[in-house]
Amino acid sequence: MDVLSRPAEEFGNDETLEHLWAAKAMEHSDIYFNVLCSVDTQWLRLTPHDDIIYTHFRQDFPDLDVSYIKENEIKNNTNKAKWRIFCEKFKNIVEDYSFGTLLRADTKGDYSEANTILVPRVQFYAIEIARNREKLNNEVKKHYKCASKANMVRDHQS
Repeated sequence: MDVLSRPAEEFGNDETLEHLWAAKAMEHSDIYFNVLCSVDTQWLRLTPHDDIIYTHFRQDFPDLDVSYIKENEIKNNTNKAKWRIFCEKFKNIVEDYSFGTLLRADTKGDYSEANTILVPRVQFYAIEIARNREKLNNEVKKHYKCASKANMVRDHQS
């Protein structure tokens, strides 16, 4: 019998794979946050496909306020279906388009348990490209001095 035809319930989660994914996701978020602290994000390019991702994103979600993403709004049944259609447009364009990626809910905050949402990679790209082009991520370097997540310091002087 083909493995792919067997019920999903027969397969458990491999803790080693979960830990590897979590480590990779944290590494990605750490690097990205440090980039936000280091550059004028308005000019930052995340992929070779930023222009098309941004164009489709704003066509499909013209009123989405990307400064603060409410998880229940992007993951409710209606919007979840819209996001699925959006993400599938990039299946053959964006590498690992559906890979789970950590997204900050609030552009004014860092990656913390309270400010992090798990989303597909292309959804992360769409929201972060919009934040960058709309100059919302430039606030990060005003509030944080970054070197690494472990050594990040909140600047209370602003």
